[in-house]
Amino acid sequence: MNPYESPTFDVVAAQDETTRVSFVRKTYWHLAGAVAAFALIEYMLLNAGLENSVFSLLGASKYSWLMVMGAFMGVSWIAEKWANSSTSLGMQYFGLSVYVVAQALIMLPLLMIANGMENGVIAKAGMVTVAMVLGLTLIAFTTRKDFSFLGGMLKIGGMVVIGVIVASFFLPITLGTWFSALMILFASGSILYSTSNIMYHYRTTQHVAASLSLFAGVALLFWYVLRLFMNRD
Repeated sequence: MNPYESPTFDVVAAQDETTRVSFVRKTYWHLAGAVAAFALIEYMLLNAGLENSVFSLLGASKYSWLMVMGAFMGVSWIAEKWANSSTSLGMQYFGLSVYVVAQALIMLPLLMIANGMENGVIAKAGMVTVAMVLGLTLIAFTTRKDFSFLGGMLKIGGMVVIGVIVASFFLPITLGTWFSALMILFASGSILYSTSNIMYHYRTTQHVAASLSLFAGVALLFWYVLRLFMNRD
């Protein structure tokens, strides 16, 4: 069974069209709010003069970034559990908020580097990401195909990705353009999977969790689209 699917009658796919449309609308409004909050947090952090502190912290050890990634994965797992809470709407919002802040913090060093470039890579990456998300959403909603079969592949692929990233800290592996391109494909699959779950497998009370899942895919896509632009310039 899909991890978001409920055996009860309140699965979105089992509802009438009005209820389904309302659920999708709420999910995407929450996604828009999460993206706006993320952008605001990044804007404030980028203008707070934290460059020296951030890069000094990451430069303290060659394993500093690995530890940051481990902390992010732990916080993300907890935040997702909170967002999927079936007992408290407040806890769901708290989980989404924690995840947005965690994404803003882990993406800050990359954005600081990109912000120092003079070719507008952040804006370019943002526009490409938006265009890709709209295209993937259109594919999911127009084909009405259930992409839940991607779940197993994404899980295995995610473990492989983590292994490759960890190995890059110990082996002479360069995660360059080819890796960014593969991760863009991975993130695209994640967005298709999450969008399909919105249509078929979430419960009607899980719009906050659905928006977190979508936001995670969008953030991952933006990260590697930005890296791809930065590697080319």
